[in-house]
Amino acid sequence: MYADMERPALCAVPGWGRRAPILLLFVLAALALGGSTAVDAQPSATAGADQNAPSPIVVDDFDSYEAGTFPGQWVFVKRDKSTIPPEEASEPGETVEVKTSGGNGYLRVVTENEALRYTQRNGREFDWNLKTHPRISWRWRAIDLPEGASERGENDTGGAIYVTFGSDWLGRPKSIKYTYSSALPVGSVVSFGPLKVIVVDSAREPRLGEWKQVMRDIPSDYRQVFGEAPPDRPLSITFWSDSDTTGDRAEIHFDDIRLLPPFTRDGE
Repeated sequence: MYADMERPALCAVPGWGRRAPILLLFVLAALALGGSTAVDAQPSATAGADQNAPSPIVVDDFDSYEAGTFPGQWVFVKRDKSTIPPEEASEPGETVEVKTSGGNGYLRVVTENEALRYTQRNGREFDWNLKTHPRISWRWRAIDLPEGASERGENDTGGAIYVTFGSDWLGRPKSIKYTYSSALPVGSVVSFGPLKVIVVDSAREPRLGEWKQVMRDIPSDYRQVFGEAPPDRPLSITFWSDSDTTGDRAEIHFDDIRLLPPFTRDGE
């Protein structure tokens, strides 16, 4: 839909979904100058927290937007590091809109034989240092997951949160992709070179279609998949959905993406 045709090459060409993780490495290169599993939704934000710890950083709670609009803090980043407005980045079969329920805003993301991604950049849309905020949390619910998809095979992902770090020695960005899998069990790890996939929720788990909360310890996950300590400042956070390999439909809702200080129990 836009001039350089990056989006169709990444997302809309039939049969390219299996290669999407590898292709995304080059797209995320534009940004690259043992956590827990899903738990019940909306736990106490201060449970077990040190009273002197820094406050959580809200990346987005989707409460500040009008219903039916695109969440303006998120951007589509091209390979040359420039951004384009969502109306240019969007393709038929993609929906990204804020919805409200009971006064609470959340993000509705739909792909139909498509793939999409939008990003917030550290130091621009938000500010993040792992020394003070090593954990990330968010809520999501899967309404539809692409049937037959697997991170190890027909690589469609109904919903994912990417955290992108630096680059490897070849200049490829290092990323962790936290997924809501159609098929793999929670805890599965799949590697695509410097892109590491960790399944944090799954259709195998109960309560599909209900809100769940995920909380991850980034340094712990990074050490697990890369075997070393992460850089202090990740480059970006991206939400993702795709169903282009299976030609199916995905719908996932996101909410309350936050960065949290270290966990401490009372008295520690």
